[in-house]
Amino acid sequence: YKTLKRIGMVIIALILALPFLGIEGAIFANQDETAIPNGIALAIWAVIALLLIFRLPNRRYNAMGFAISEDRLRVARGIWFRSDTVVPFGRVQHLDVQRGPLERMFGLSTLVLHTAGNHNASVSLPGLEEDQAIAMREEIRDHIKRQTL
Repeated sequence: YKTLKRIGMVIIALILALPFLGIEGAIFANQDETAIPNGIALAIWAVIALLLIFRLPNRRYNAMGFAISEDRLRVARGIWFRSDTVVPFGRVQHLDVQRGPLERMFGLSTLVLHTAGNHNASVSLPGLEEDQAIAMREEIRDHIKRQTL
């Protein structure tokens, strides 16, 4: 899951490189008029890119967690804005296991619980191994069936 997030951060870092290259070009063009050394904008970009690619995915991974009990799923996530969501199985309308192309490449899935109501109507749990996501979906489905009987 961290590797998957790192790939996304590489893409963001490459997009962020464009304005920094423009700034670097402006510094180089006005080299005689400014006291700013060449390469400073690219050095700043490199530090930002390294933080995005290596530090942020680790922090996101460590800030994410879940717990499944007999009648509910609890999902906690967030670095700056923490979210702790409890989904009672009685509110679940349907369940999805989603897999994008990069997730398939790494054998990962996202379990999505769609609930009744309009606030936080769906709760996703990304970064699960495919077998684990399917097993959790079936376990939650079994809980829902027992509650309706």
